[in-house]
Amino acid sequence: MPELPEVKTIQDQLNAIMPFRIQRCSLSRVADSIVHTPMDHLVGCSLLRVERKGKLLDFMLDDGRHLLSHLGMSGGWLIASEWITTKHTHVQFTSDSGYLGYVDPRRFGHMYLYDEPRAAAKLAELGHDLLSPEFTARYFKACLLRYPQRAVKVSLLDQSLFAGTGNYIANEICAHARVLPHRLVQSLSTREINKLYRAVSTVINGTITRGGVAFGGGYRDTKGDKGTGVQNLVVFYQQECQLCKKTPVVKTVLGQRGTYHCPRCQK
Repeated sequence: MPELPEVKTIQDQLNAIMPFRIQRCSLSRVADSIVHTPMDHLVGCSLLRVERKGKLLDFMLDDGRHLLSHLGMSGGWLIASEWITTKHTHVQFTSDSGYLGYVDPRRFGHMYLYDEPRAAAKLAELGHDLLSPEFTARYFKACLLRYPQRAVKVSLLDQSLFAGTGNYIANEICAHARVLPHRLVQSLSTREINKLYRAVSTVINGTITRGGVAFGGGYRDTKGDKGTGVQNLVVFYQQECQLCKKTPVVKTVLGQRGTYHCPRCQK
């Protein structure tokens, strides 16, 4: 699933072609499994810019509406100079300058065309974005301590607290903080909570600079390229811990998610 670094990469690339005036809107036969509101009257409108909160892209229209796009497990946007024929293209916009298509093989993504109040309500369901100025150490600690009997990783994955995290990010945060992902929040010291907070920037910023992380046939950016952020991973999908360079990584299941840790580095 695309997580914050991947979605931000797509956001930045989309903003490079904004504004985008929609001359034609085409939907696939099965687009209604993704598009949850009618795409009425988009022709003639312009996409002005793309904002983002967590993993939710927010296309701002010139008529004040918002096209909210969550990429789900396998979704992504493609920018092209010719009609996009890529399989599983479910939404495609045409303009004088080119084509913009939403591709989603597994169709777990979601798209909503909302007015300002409904868009604001949808965005308010998410906690502060990991890159926002509001995502402070104080906020992080307060959110983490809200559920003291949760496993640390489970709370890190809660989008109502930490918008933008995902499975690889949560694993990597715990690894860089030297904290076992299945530890209960109530067992953490103040020092460990501070280390977890600092680890967020380490993981997020390092991966963004490499254009995100791609696993196998998963994430691609708007040009169809993979990110190289997998080189930054220290435990996730690793055979050997990249922190100590000597200990085999242990994989378990926590909250129905594959969970990775180093038994030497993490306590």
